[in-house]
Amino acid sequence: MAATAHLPSRLRAWLLEGLSDMSKGAQQGPYAEPQPERGQRWWRVMCLTGVDYFSTLGYQPGIAALAAGLLSPIATLVLVLVTLAGALPVYRRVAEESPHGQGSIAMLERLLSFWQGKLFVLTLLGFAATDFLITITLSAADASTHLIQNPHLTSVLQGHQMLITLLLVALLGAVFLKGFLEAIGVAVALVAVYLGLNAVVVATGLWHVLTQGRLVTDWTAALTAQHADVLMMIGVALLVFPKLALGLSGFETGVAVMPHVRGDPDDTEERPTGRIRDTKKLLTTAALIMSCFLLTTSLITTLLIPAQEFKPGGQASGRALAYLAHEYLGSAFGTVYDVSTIAILWFAGASAMAGLLNLMPRYLPRYGMAPDWARAVRPMVLVFTVIAFLVTWIFDASVDAQGGAYATGVLVLISSAAIAVTIAARKAGHRKWTVAFSVISAVFVYTTVANIIERPDGVKIGACFIAGIILVSLLSRLARAFELRITSVTLDPLADRFVRDMASRTLRFIANEPDQRDKNEYRDKIEQIRKDHDMTGPEDFVFAEVTVTDPSEFEAGLTVHGEVLHGRYRVLTMESASVPNALAALLLHVQHTTGRTPHIYFEWTEGNPFANFLRFFLFGQGEIAPVTREVLREAEPDRARRPHVHVG
Repeated sequence: MAATAHLPSRLRAWLLEGLSDMSKGAQQGPYAEPQPERGQRWWRVMCLTGVDYFSTLGYQPGIAALAAGLLSPIATLVLVLVTLAGALPVYRRVAEESPHGQGSIAMLERLLSFWQGKLFVLTLLGFAATDFLITITLSAADASTHLIQNPHLTSVLQGHQMLITLLLVALLGAVFLKGFLEAIGVAVALVAVYLGLNAVVVATGLWHVLTQGRLVTDWTAALTAQHADVLMMIGVALLVFPKLALGLSGFETGVAVMPHVRGDPDDTEERPTGRIRDTKKLLTTAALIMSCFLLTTSLITTLLIPAQEFKPGGQASGRALAYLAHEYLGSAFGTVYDVSTIAILWFAGASAMAGLLNLMPRYLPRYGMAPDWARAVRPMVLVFTVIAFLVTWIFDASVDAQGGAYATGVLVLISSAAIAVTIAARKAGHRKWTVAFSVISAVFVYTTVANIIERPDGVKIGACFIAGIILVSLLSRLARAFELRITSVTLDPLADRFVRDMASRTLRFIANEPDQRDKNEYRDKIEQIRKDHDMTGPEDFVFAEVTVTDPSEFEAGLTVHGEVLHGRYRVLTMESASVPNALAALLLHVQHTTGRTPHIYFEWTEGNPFANFLRFFLFGQGEIAPVTREVLREAEPDRARRPHVHVG
C-alpha cells in the first residue's frame, strides 16, 4: 500500500524530470541548452537529422519516376541544384542567425511584435507541426508498407498495416521516453548501415547500366522521341520539380537539432561559434551525400525498372531501391535491405520528434499558451505520440494520403527560411546576398504555390494544425490569465530608498494611470483616495505607474524606477505587458523584502466588466483592481500575508 501511495508523486517526478533538457543530465532551467561539453559531435547529430533526410531514398526515386517518367534523372538534377544552390546556403545562414534551434521562426519572430507577431509564429508552428508530425506518421506508414511487401512476410502481415504503423509510432515514443542520448545512438547505427547498403545497391545498379550499353542509348532515344530538344526537357523538369520537393525534407530538422551539436569548449550561449561552424559542416555534408544518392538512384531506377512497376500495385511502388536489391543482389540481401529500410523509415520520426521537442516548449509556454509542464520532455512526447496515433488513424496509415501535407509543411518552412535570410541580408546591407536570396525565395515560393495547387489537401491539413494550435493556445492563455507572470523584480536605488523609508510605517501605494503627470494630477489623486476611504490622518503615499509595452508577452522581469515629481510626489514607474501583474509583483516583492503587508488603492474602472476583462486579456489593461487582487490571491494563498487591495 505504501508503494501505491507514492506512485503518483514518483510518476510525476519521472515525467517532469529534466525540463527542456533533452539529455539525461540534471535540470538546467526552463530554457536551458545542452552545454557544449555535453553535446554530440556534429557527425553524430547529422545522423539524427539524417534518419529523416536519408530515409527519403526509400520512396524518392519512385516519386520521381511517377512524376517525371523518363525525365526522372533530369528532374532530380534540378532538385539537387536547388538543394545545393538554394536550400543549403539558406540554412547555413539560418544556423548563423538562430544557433539555438528555433530556425527561421525565431528570425521572423523578431520582425513582428504584439499579437500579430504571436499569431504569425503560431501559424509557422502549425506548419512545423504539420511537417514534423506527418514525418513521424508517414515514415512509420512507409516502414510498415516495406515490411508487408517483403516477399517472405506478405502472406502473414497483409491487412495489418494500421496496427503495425501504430506499433512503430508507439515504439518511437518509447525511445524518447527513455532518453535522448539513446535516440542519437540508434540513429548513428541506422544511418551507417542504411547508407552502406544503398552504396552497394547503387554500385551494382551502375555496373549493370555501364555493362549494358543499350540501356543508356534506349533511354536517350526515348527521351528524344518524347521531347523535341534539351530546352524542352529542362522546361518539363522544372514544371515537375515541385512534386519532388520531399527530397528537401532534412534541412529544417537539421537546424532544429542544432543545440545538440557540441561545438568548441569556449563556446557560450551568446556566441556559440563552434556550434555554428559544425552545424554548417553537418548541413553541407548531409546535402552532398544526399545529392550523390539522389542522382545515382534516380538514374539506375529509371533505366533498370520497367515503368509499370512504379505504379500503385507494382512491385517497385514506393520501394524502387528495394526492388533492385531483390532483383540484382538476391533474396537474402534484399531482405537485409528491407530490414534496414524499415528501421530507418521508422526512426525517421526521431529527428521530427526532436524538432517538435525543441520548438514547441520554446514558444508556447513563453507565450502563456501552454501549461508549464509543456516545458518538460516526457509529457510532450506522450502528447505528440497520441496526436500521431490520431493522424495515423485519420489517414488510414496511407503514405500517399499524407504526402501532400508533408510536402506542404516542408515547403512552407523552407520558403519562410528563405524569406527570413533575405530580410536579414538586406538589413545587414549585403546587396549581393539580398539579390541571391531573393531569387531563392522566389523559387521556393513558386514551388510551394505549385504544390498547393497540385495537392490542396496539404494546406487544408496544415490549416487544421494551425487552427488547433491557435485554439488550444488561446484557451491555455485564458486559463493562465491570472498567473503571476513576473519572473523577477529589481528596484533601482531611489525606488529601493522609497520602500525602505516607508517600511517603518504603513506601506501605502496608489495605482495611477499616468496622464499629464502634472502637480494637479497627483494632488487630486491623493485627495480622491482620502475622500473615498475616509482618511484624515497624515498617511504617506507612493504612486505606482505602469506603462504597457507588448501586451502579448506573457513572462518577463520587472524593473522599478523611482523618481520625485514636482518636489514632493514619489513615483515608482514600471514597464510591463500587464498592469495588474506588475502591481501584484511589486506588492509581493515589497512584502518579501520588508516583512510588512503593503496596501494599494485603486479607482473602479468604468465600463462593462466583460469588455474590461477582454481589454486586460488582449491589451494588459482594463479591469485593473479585481484582476490585481485575483493575481495576488493565486500567488499568495495565505490571506493574512496577502497585500491589501482597496477600491473606491
